[in-house]
Amino acid sequence: MDSLQSKTTTTGSEQTARTAVIIAGRVFVPAGDVETFVTEARATYPIAAANPGNVLISFCVEDAAAGTVTVLEQWTSQEALDRHLSTPEVVALFAKWGPHMRNEVRKFDALNERDPRA
Repeated sequence: MDSLQSKTTTTGSEQTARTAVIIAGRVFVPAGDVETFVTEARATYPIAAANPGNVLISFCVEDAAAGTVTVLEQWTSQEALDRHLSTPEVVALFAKWGPHMRNEVRKFDALNERDPRA
């Protein structure tokens, strides 16, 4: 998975307790447009990285023939996500692709983050 990871908050070997906003799911675009969509979506990685509330953002082609793209994001707060969504580049991405995609991405509030092997 091609992703941008940044700003993980740790104290020693323990992560600090916080509520994270998780964006996860799939979008479906026309199969012939999937690579263009992912390239344009990934162009927002530097914008997310400049946002101190971004922890992770990833757009990954799941099934090119079906036009399926997996979306995974983590934000430290709703305010950080709102800042990202209001940037001109992200607004333009949704304006361009919104009419051409089926969006099954959902937002989750996550508590009690821990290592899945623990």
